[in-house]
This record gives sequence, C-alpha cells and structure tokens, in this order.
Amino acid sequence: MENGPFDFTEKIESVLFGVAVGDALGLPVQFNKREDLKESPVKNMIGYGTFNKPPGTWSDDSSLTFCLAEALTKEFNLNQIAKNFLEWFYKGYWTPEKEAFDVGITTRRAIYRLSKGTFPEIAGGADEFSNGNGSLMRISPLVFYIFNKKIDKRFEITRQVSSITHRHIRSIIACFYYLEFARLLLDSKDKFGIYRILQTEILDFLDSIKIDPGEISKFDGLLKGSVYGRLEEEILSSGYVVHTLEASIWCILTTDNFKDAVLKAVNLGEDSDTTGAITGALTGLLYGYKSIPCEWINILARKKDIEDLSKRLGAFLKNDMY
Repeated sequence: MENGPFDFTEKIESVLFGVAVGDALGLPVQFNKREDLKESPVKNMIGYGTFNKPPGTWSDDSSLTFCLAEALTKEFNLNQIAKNFLEWFYKGYWTPEKEAFDVGITTRRAIYRLSKGTFPEIAGGADEFSNGNGSLMRISPLVFYIFNKKIDKRFEITRQVSSITHRHIRSIIACFYYLEFARLLLDSKDKFGIYRILQTEILDFLDSIKIDPGEISKFDGLLKGSVYGRLEEEILSSGYVVHTLEASIWCILTTDNFKDAVLKAVNLGEDSDTTGAITGALTGLLYGYKSIPCEWINILARKKDIEDLSKRLGAFLKNDMY
C-alpha cells in the first residue's frame, strides 16, 4: 500500500453513509424473525416498526460510529473517544433526535464505568458473555487512521478502541479481522482475494502474538472455511459478534452490488440494523459512495452533518497524518 498524501474524503463518505444506510434499513425490523421477513422483506427505506421512528432514522450503531469518526478529526486520543461516547449516552450527542436509544447491555455497563472514572482501555466488559457486536458495529472509521501502520500497531490500536466497551479478546479479534478486510478494500484488492489473504495473515499474526488457540478457533468459519459457500440457513444473525461478522462477510461475498448486499443483510433478521450497518460500511468501500442509492441517502437523518463530518475527517487525515 502506498504511503503519502491521499484524500480519503469520498472513501470516508462511503463508509459513514454505508453504516447509516444499513442501520436505517434494518432498524424498523430489528428483532424480526427471518421467516417473517421472507414473507414481507425489506425492499426500501421504511420507517416506524420496532422503535417507531421515521424513515431514515439510524441507531446507536451509527451514533457511536460518528462519535469515533469525530474523535479522529483530531490527534488520536482514547480519552476523547470515550468522552464522545459519554456525551452520546447522557446528552444525545451524534443522535438523530437528541436522545440515545437501543443501547446494548455491555455498552451501557461500560458507559457507566466510564462515567465513574474508569480508564477507557479497561472500561469494556472482559468476560465471555461480553461478546455482543457493540464494538464491531462502530469500529469502521478506524481503518483510515491505522491503514498505513504495521500490523502489530494496527492490532494494538484496534484492541484499545474496542476495549472501551468490549474488552474480551474475541471482540477484539472480530474488530481486527473486519478492519483488515476494510484496509485491503482501501488498497483496491478483490474481495475474494482479500478473504484468502486474511486466512493466512490473520492466523499467522494471531499465532505470532500467542493468542489462545481456542479463541482463534471461534473464527474458523472465516479463517479456515468458505463462508460464501454456506446456505442462508447456515448463517446466523444474532447479536453475537462472531455471528454478525460472518453474516456480514457472507452478504458481501454472495452479492455484487451495495443495494443487494445490505438488503440481504437486514433481511436475515434478528440484529438486522447492526448486520446492515457493518455490511454497509464494507460494501460502501467496495463499490463506492455513488453505489449507494441516492434516495436512501437523501432520506437519512442529519445527512448534511454526516457529509460535513466526512469532509472534516478527510481534511485532517490529508493535512496532518503525513
């Protein structure tokens, strides 16, 4: 990957709008069963439903993604990221309607610990039951900060940012895999080529830093198998971080455009907004901002603010990272 001045603004727009669109598509049908969605699938941007919100409303997935992106418009600072998360939860910062909603249990507990003065790097849940998808859903903007760093540094920064809410190694590995996939998309690699590259590179790296083989094996579906060859009924879409990651990669590898990928993701049901959001970020990178249907972008809450955030983050990276 080439180092040097590069304007990431359009790529950042692809990610941030990809997250928000996927989130907003899935939010009205969150917790719906897959069988019910087969009878009445999401085909376009709808509203109300589960949380009774108007079309184009996004949830905590996007809010925390924007909080991270906002922090990255300045020098990297874990305390600033944590402060933004606190502002989101308690004051409605980077929310569509000035109020946080749909907050995961592990994230809520971490926010409480942060509010009591716990250091960000140790605020997140560290037990095995703290492996929801709450750090994975917000991690995508970090790729623009770590893309030209060495792999050990990329892993360490990913660990720190995930650990604000999710500190267990399984959540960290999921975020790391996801960002490595995104990083290779930034380098214009073929999606199937990326999948194969990561099967070697991720395994080799995790082995080199002595990660528990039992934890690595949780990702065998991606690291040793051919997830894209699975049938839909073999793909799970709960809020468990491994399920969400596998479902997202499956949607990306079994479609050939943004629209089909995110609709496939949200129609898997259950944690539909998060599966849609993390699929949206990667497919935004893969197919570009212009691949996102404009009618979906135009209906999004705070569209102008998301555009402004993309430009500010792009400008900072261009002017201050090289």
